[in-house]
Amino acid sequence: MRQAAATSVGLGLPSMPVALVPGHPGVQDDALLRNNILTVTTDCVIENLTRGGGTGGAHAEPGPRDIVFSGGFDAVNQYFIEKEWSDGLPIVPPTREKVEQFLRYTDRSPDEVLGIALPDNRAATIWSVAVNGVMAGCRPEYMPILVALIEAMVDPEYGVEHSGNTPGGETLIILNGPIIKQLGFNYTDSVLRDGFQPNTTVGRFWRLYLRNVAGFLLHKTDKATFGNTWRVVAAENEDVLAAIGWDPTSAEFGFERGENTVTIARYTGGNLIASVSGSTPEMIMPIIADAVLRQHSWHITFTMGAGYGALRPLVLLSPILAETIARAGWTKQDVKQYLFEHARMRARDFEHLLRVWVEKPIWNLAQEVQAGRMPALFHESDDPDRMVPIVTTPDLFMIAVTGDPGRTNAYAFAHNGRLGWPTGKRIALPANWEFST
Repeated sequence: MRQAAATSVGLGLPSMPVALVPGHPGVQDDALLRNNILTVTTDCVIENLTRGGGTGGAHAEPGPRDIVFSGGFDAVNQYFIEKEWSDGLPIVPPTREKVEQFLRYTDRSPDEVLGIALPDNRAATIWSVAVNGVMAGCRPEYMPILVALIEAMVDPEYGVEHSGNTPGGETLIILNGPIIKQLGFNYTDSVLRDGFQPNTTVGRFWRLYLRNVAGFLLHKTDKATFGNTWRVVAAENEDVLAAIGWDPTSAEFGFERGENTVTIARYTGGNLIASVSGSTPEMIMPIIADAVLRQHSWHITFTMGAGYGALRPLVLLSPILAETIARAGWTKQDVKQYLFEHARMRARDFEHLLRVWVEKPIWNLAQEVQAGRMPALFHESDDPDRMVPIVTTPDLFMIAVTGDPGRTNAYAFAHNGRLGWPTGKRIALPANWEFST
């Protein structure tokens, strides 16, 4: 009910009437569901139709440059917590002076609208990017990255409106280009660990912007059952990529090597693949493929169903693994092809997941292929033990190289499909950019 109340305001219907269906229909038999609707929901509908009612009026917001509070550090933080503008950690008070320092690192107007952020339908402006960057503890020179991130956030392909959905997916930011070294991003030991200011604060900025501009608030529009926290930025090791001749992740979106870019996608979780032993790809890749497969269960509903071909698993390879694989002549495309051919499950298990776990109305692979919604390889025979892939083409796998150069580890992320589709944007540097490697 609180989610409906909050969302209806963003949709421009602050007084939209809603009626409660008690419990979760997924665990109710027909008799219980019918009783709940007739004894509770129907009365609410009648009440709304005959006496009026709604979710509550829209609330007034301060202007973008209004001074919302004056006081000391502790008082400011307490006020921001009460207003739900804070993630619970101390924020840097976004004074006008600090915001203007960030604006010096972009050539764009503070009032420029980058897009509309759902579900609150709020304009995402350069000014609000700077404000939330200050709050997150970013340095002013990170501003070009923050702007690119919000351009990606409001891109309809990404699907920001799904950021509060039940599986609790969280966005991972991958950074490419010279800006990694220029601003001191960590891309070796302890990647994805907080402790390096650029990686940590930019990751925190993402979640603050989701809260303060897009409008995802816990217990309201953010309805994750089990949430992840914000993720530290993963910067690729471009020195290793260049040495082995592999393209960076940004190439997935048409960018050239050497361009500064951000890539975002939402994942429901992941797992470390530790101590991957082997001196050849043939020894290493079976371990990787098995780990990727184990991370994906209900996620294959994105392979078919509402998001046909929309599953994009991500694998992070430590540099030494990538170097070992490349030394044998394998390209990144070869790695993707191997995963496509070997990260597979039995057709009966594929259909079981669709039928039982996600209660999909159409779950038969033969019917999907016959209808032209799935490639023919998903029904090459009627053998229920035949092996089928978890994605529709090899290119849907994503591979990034980062982490401790001396460790034979990898990491597999389970993708959230169209509810967080991989999106890449170029980082536009201001004319006065003076950093160098």
